[in-house]
Amino acid sequence: MEQLDLLSIKITSATTAEIHECIDTIIAEGGPGIILSANAHAVNLARKRYWLTQLFRKADVVHVDGGSIVLAARLWGRRIPERITWADWAWSLANHLAAKKYRLFLIGGPQGLAAEAAKGLHKTAPDLRVVGTHHGYFNRQNHENDRIIDAINATQPDIIWIGMGMPIQEQWLLCNYKRLNAKLFMICGGAFKFMAGKLNRCPQWMRRCSLEWLWLLIEAPRRGMVRYLWGNPLFVVYVLRCYLGSKFGSS
Repeated sequence: MEQLDLLSIKITSATTAEIHECIDTIIAEGGPGIILSANAHAVNLARKRYWLTQLFRKADVVHVDGGSIVLAARLWGRRIPERITWADWAWSLANHLAAKKYRLFLIGGPQGLAAEAAKGLHKTAPDLRVVGTHHGYFNRQNHENDRIIDAINATQPDIIWIGMGMPIQEQWLLCNYKRLNAKLFMICGGAFKFMAGKLNRCPQWMRRCSLEWLWLLIEAPRRGMVRYLWGNPLFVVYVLRCYLGSKFGSS
């Protein structure tokens, strides 16, 4: 898999099949491995948080979740073979993990959401081994965090999916992954809502036109106002500034 240095973060140019192979390799070698997602919101946050930029560089895989990253890569003449968004990928990934008999733990979201996500995944992958779930609304800086880490370790997971929203999930991962006895950590954002059937997938034509952000804005307007109406233009300005800087800087 090719690793691209784009917009100050590392991006992995890979297909779903290649990432599945990478997962198998990481687990066979005992990890710990990290798989992150990249979209416009992630880039905007990383610009102001050095620790987040470093985490993106540390990760084994940073798959492209947002169409905006695909378009930005084209400016530099780089091709992303496949946009891999959790809302679509979760089902094939669940089948792959089930076939390999990996043990999976889900953490994040409000009370009960991770458990509902597990039920949703089992409809597609009945043999998926979900060994535990936990909500994401806990104190991440005291004994409660310690108790949850102990509870997760007791289930002996191979893989942990973390869905607490950016940048909380990345910060929790960075602070705790060395204490968690798992081989692979995967950031999944708000994907538990899709897995649990709480959030509808946008129509195919909107995905083809890179308008998924508009669908998500309609579905969750309070969350989307800042992230899309403010964040997307900010991302465009940043991309153009980087691109023009690289063109004139090289001339």
